Amino acid sequence: MAKWVYSFGDGAAEGRAEMKNLLGGKGANLAEMCNLGLPVPPGLTITTEVCTYFYDHDQTYPESLKAEVEAGLQRIEASIGAGFGDATNPLLVSVRSGARASMPGMMDTVLNLGLNDVTVEGLAKRSGDARFAYDSYRRFIQMYGQVVLDVEHHLFEEILEDLKLELGASLDTELKAEDWKTVIDGYKEVVQNHLGQPFPQDPHDQLWGAIGAVFGSWMNARAITYRRLHEIPAGWGTAVNVQSMVFGNMGEDCATGVAFTRNPSTGANEFYGEYLVNAQGEDVVAGIRTPQHLTVAGKHANGSNLPAMEEVMPPVFEQLLKVRTLLETHYRDMQDIEFTVQQNKLWMLQTRGGKRTAPAALKIAVDMCREGLIDHIEAVKRIDPASLDQLLHPTLDPKAEKQVLAKGLPASPGAASGKVVFSAEDAEALASKGQSVILVRIETSPEDIHGMHAAKGILTTRGGMTSHAAVVARGMGRPCVAGAGDLRVDYKTQCFSVMGTRVKAGEIITINGSTGEIILGEVPTIQPDLSGDFAELMVWADKIRTMKVRANAETPLDARTARKFGAEGIGLCRTEHMFFDADRILAVREMILAEDTIGRRVALDKLLPMQRADFIELFRIMAGLPVTIRLLDPPLHEFLPKTEAEFEEIVKATGKDLGYVRHRSAALHETNPMLGHRGCRLGITYPEIYEMQVRAIFEATVEVARETGTTIKPEIMIPLVALKKEFDILKALTDEVAAEVGKAAGTTLEYLVGTMIELPRAALTADKIAESAEFFSFGTNDLTQTTFGLSRDDAGSFLGSYQRQDILERDPFVSIDIEGVGQLVEIACERGRKTRPDIKLGICGEHGGDPASIHFCASVGLDYVSCSPYRVPIARLAAAHAALAAGHGVGTTA
Repeated sequence: MAKWVYSFGDGAAEGRAEMKNLLGGKGANLAEMCNLGLPVPPGLTITTEVCTYFYDHDQTYPESLKAEVEAGLQRIEASIGAGFGDATNPLLVSVRSGARASMPGMMDTVLNLGLNDVTVEGLAKRSGDARFAYDSYRRFIQMYGQVVLDVEHHLFEEILEDLKLELGASLDTELKAEDWKTVIDGYKEVVQNHLGQPFPQDPHDQLWGAIGAVFGSWMNARAITYRRLHEIPAGWGTAVNVQSMVFGNMGEDCATGVAFTRNPSTGANEFYGEYLVNAQGEDVVAGIRTPQHLTVAGKHANGSNLPAMEEVMPPVFEQLLKVRTLLETHYRDMQDIEFTVQQNKLWMLQTRGGKRTAPAALKIAVDMCREGLIDHIEAVKRIDPASLDQLLHPTLDPKAEKQVLAKGLPASPGAASGKVVFSAEDAEALASKGQSVILVRIETSPEDIHGMHAAKGILTTRGGMTSHAAVVARGMGRPCVAGAGDLRVDYKTQCFSVMGTRVKAGEIITINGSTGEIILGEVPTIQPDLSGDFAELMVWADKIRTMKVRANAETPLDARTARKFGAEGIGLCRTEHMFFDADRILAVREMILAEDTIGRRVALDKLLPMQRADFIELFRIMAGLPVTIRLLDPPLHEFLPKTEAEFEEIVKATGKDLGYVRHRSAALHETNPMLGHRGCRLGITYPEIYEMQVRAIFEATVEVARETGTTIKPEIMIPLVALKKEFDILKALTDEVAAEVGKAAGTTLEYLVGTMIELPRAALTADKIAESAEFFSFGTNDLTQTTFGLSRDDAGSFLGSYQRQDILERDPFVSIDIEGVGQLVEIACERGRKTRPDIKLGICGEHGGDPASIHFCASVGLDYVSCSPYRVPIARLAAAHAALAAGHGVGTTA
């Protein structure tokens, strides 16, 4: 018989940390903390399997669930010595979600459940503090009303704010018990008006309403968005944790807080966190009150004059320090912990692997390896390859002049400039048009997640380092400045003001999430330093991986950047990019407009030394590493004049009649150029173009080999081959030019000639093409287009809808479509190797920098991936992960 409920408390638990898939992260870790002997309020966990059942059975529960929950409640009652619904000694519980993957703020929570008009009086007498009891009751009505009964948050807030205004109170803590009774009456009236019936008084009805709301929140809009962004399957479901309440809001000897065992922004081995005296946990993470620092060092570092917990509650703080050490040593990872202090007694409410920035993750992994907590392989596994993107982007130039408007808390590092927007919707709308935006909010809520994802950076006026905005921004790698209390945001007039300066929507600001600065205008940036911990981790990754990583590069800057990031060659040099330079586009246009081969050769002779110089520079930079050069690929009309000035320039340079130039330009126009006269088709019809290019390559090879004494072995790639005969004709041309150049230089040239597999026919006939081709490089951008019949430039208008409707799980231009495009790659590899066992296989589309696609490339045995220079470190780490997943590198020492 299935077990649906697992209990924990009193130093023992039915679950453990390894049961995360069944109990969710929160439930598994609560059980584990109990087993470690830590003070954890007793409770029960309803498993994720109930969530699956709930959605598979029309939102109903398994038959035996109610009895199991009741039995679990009785165990909690026995442990606490209180009764659920008891008028004189009431047991109160919290009801929280707990998925196996952390989803901060995405799902619903209810606190103080079990309070009603009768039990609130029992709580007041039992605690000896009527103010605390009625404050707890009003919090419960507000939270339950919003989460379970779907009453809008602002209706409750307006009642509270109106009363505070009437009483001249600025803080909630200034209100007395009688004031809270007035608020409660107002809240109950709001519920009555909304539901048409009173607020539920039966604690058991309250409990099942809350359980249903938590399961229901698994499919709310913000949770769905979060799962899509973080690739969390909907089928995982969430657990529900019902736990006895402990109170941080019973007086000045009570507190609640959130802590990280190491700094989640920098990774420094320092206790990092915040707390609030006389508060409940939601007050800290919701950013409603600006919290205080745990440590004196943290207080001084952030310029706070509020007392640290280390000063206010020294014995409890010492106990918390011991918990920090115990949990980090046990889990061998940085932990994010939540705690409550009730009348000077510490209670642990949660521990989980802490979300951290990419720089912090890197430092923590390397430091823990040095400390002996983990080994090199575990350190490599700990770093998400995609997160390295956060390390590879520019930061603010410290020498640049800047007008600092204000300063907040440095909640998530990095820097960003953009237009000010005040809503998530505006952020998404402008970002979809390619504009950079900074989302400015008083405080963010989970409903803002789509705008936070679209924004380049996030700025809030409320909240601390562990507020919703801070946690989500760090997870997304967005810079964030939180708690900038000097700013006054006015949503109605769409502006914010600070120290006499008014900034309107659409104006540009810069935020520095590493310092908390808010700066007017755009500030120049500098490139990151990738030495130290980063370099050490990359050495460990390189010793594990089996697949090479190259870069797509055609300019000296790209090539140098690629080398700096550890590229092992160039996997794609797009020669057409070299033709667009101002000093050579005219010669290209002369070549296109020529009436015959002789005329074209005259123009090509002008281009030859330019191309040769390009290749000489690339070969020098790559210093003997492989360089794959793709011959001209795009259709010729892309190079033709577009403006009147350009037409006049070509007429003057060629002496051609303007009418002829216009006619020739119109004649080259194609209805569907992506499938038109391009790639090897150009080489077949205008062989002199490819002849010039391969001559430039071979002459550059000879010169650099003589100059450096290094063997240069270029890889010449013929694009868009569909038929073996196309390849054979152009390979023969290449071989002929190589023989000529080699003879003139008195040497025999070494080189490879291969093709880009970017058409389904080429993949299916790879065995034939491999009879002549010495390497394949999969151009998965075009292979995706031709397999799906999609235009990459136009598909963005509907692919989002496809993903939302689960027609496509991911954008196939971002992550390779394994089922279709991947199958063609696999077929081509298998058939190519059957003909030529030593054929070299690589990928050079955008997928070469996507971690999931790299795993696929490793699984089909590609020799290398090639990606943009800035994604080379990501590819190196992803290749190491792929090797570990395949069982390689397990015995590696670094």
